[in-house]
Parts: sequence; C-alpha cells; structure tokens
Amino acid sequence: MSNEVIKKSFVQEYMSTDVISVKEDDLVEKVFNLMKDTKHDGFPVVDDENKVVGIITAFDLLLKKKAIYVKEIMTSDVITAQENMSTDNASRVMFRKAISRLPVIDKKDHLIGIITNTDLVRSHIERTTPTKLEMFKSNLEQIYQTKIVIKHEKIDPNKIRPTQDKIYKDELEGRTYELEKGLAEPAIVARVRDRYVLVDGHHRVAASIKLGLKEIDSYVLEIKDNIVLGLEKTADKMNVYTFDDIQMLESQHELIAITEKLLKK
Repeated sequence: MSNEVIKKSFVQEYMSTDVISVKEDDLVEKVFNLMKDTKHDGFPVVDDENKVVGIITAFDLLLKKKAIYVKEIMTSDVITAQENMSTDNASRVMFRKAISRLPVIDKKDHLIGIITNTDLVRSHIERTTPTKLEMFKSNLEQIYQTKIVIKHEKIDPNKIRPTQDKIYKDELEGRTYELEKGLAEPAIVARVRDRYVLVDGHHRVAASIKLGLKEIDSYVLEIKDNIVLGLEKTADKMNVYTFDDIQMLESQHELIAITEKLLKK
C-alpha cells in the first residue's frame, strides 16, 4: 500500500484555519452575539500579536453572567496544540482534560488554527478505512491477476457507477448528516481506464449527489489492465448504470431493524 494511505495523521491536516478569536478587552456581549451568529460555543482569546492568552466558552458566560469584559471570565490556563502534533496525541489530551477544542499554535505561539473533537473523529474514521481498502485491493489482485495502485482523490459522484440496486432511506439520511458535518469516511472506487466503479459507499455517494456536491472524498483502486470487473457484470444484470436506477427502500436498514427487534425482546 502506498505511504499516502497509511501515513500518520497530524493536527495541521484536520484543523480549521478560519478561526474566530476575541481580545481580552472585548465586551462579553460581543462574545455572546458571536456565539449566536456562528453557533460556536467557544473562542480563543489572543493578544495584539495574535498569541493565545486564554479561551472563553459558553460555560464561562453562564458562570459569570454579570461580567463585562472577556478578561474577567476567560480561562487563562489554556491547553494548546502544535500543528505537527499527531491527531492521536491530540485525542488523548482532549479526552484526559475533558475539553472539546484545542487552539493550534505555531513555533512562536501565534494562533494558526483550531481543532475540535469532531475533527478528530473524522481523522479516526479516515484512518480506519485502509484496513478495508487493503482487503479489497488484495482480493481484486488475486481474482484478476493484476496490479493495483491506491490513490486518495476527490471524484465527481455523478461519474461513479453504482453496483447495487437498493439503498435505505434512513441510512441515506445518516450519511447525509455525516457529509454535512465532515464525518463521512471516503468511498472506495475502482478505476478501470475511464470507468469509475463503486466498490464501497453507496449511501455516501448517493448522499453527496442529493446534496449537490461536485466531488466526494475517495480511495481509488487504479487498475491498469482493461478488464471488466464482476461488479460491473452484476450491475449490468440489474440494469443499474447511475444512481437514478437504484431503488429507495422506506424500510429500515436490516442492521437497524435487527437491533431494534433484539431490544424489544
């Protein structure tokens, strides 16, 4: 497998760089209005050199409702992350300290980003995919006696051919939510010449089309030989060529239905 797929992930890859920060002398009212406008529940506090000197959260506002200035209620003992910190270590810090975000600083302590627990969940999801990916790669290489190269790319979902004829409405809603929150794991696609054949991730790709996305994060199994995959032959038999050919089932996904049946028992 290529180094690109199995490499260790770092904070700088998943942090948000468009960070809203406030100053110590800002009014608490300003922070309150920022929270209402942005739906964020906390902001780093920086000085005139953009160095982190504190953090203020909705919890701070609740504790001291009569405060006027940020410096009166901010937490000045701030835990920060370096951009080259691994996401694993960032996760450990946030878990042990029971915090939901870390301001990210450079070597001179300047604020350059912020990473949240949601970002770290996404980093974990994307790292768990290669195990599944390696299995697909190995199986396809054995079946077709060919060599496969793995690439990580953004693909137009409308160019991807589905290989199953049914998807579940509730599962689609779940994947739509994950895409909106940036939590969906990449789809797995086989590329044979100019054909994109979906190996894994039908609900994710369908959700991206539903959302009108121009691209979806994907791991691509690039096959150099011009072969016809068994997945394509199966799709031919089902007359499935685009996502418009797939039946939408109103019933629950079978795993959810089984779980609920067990719970009732």
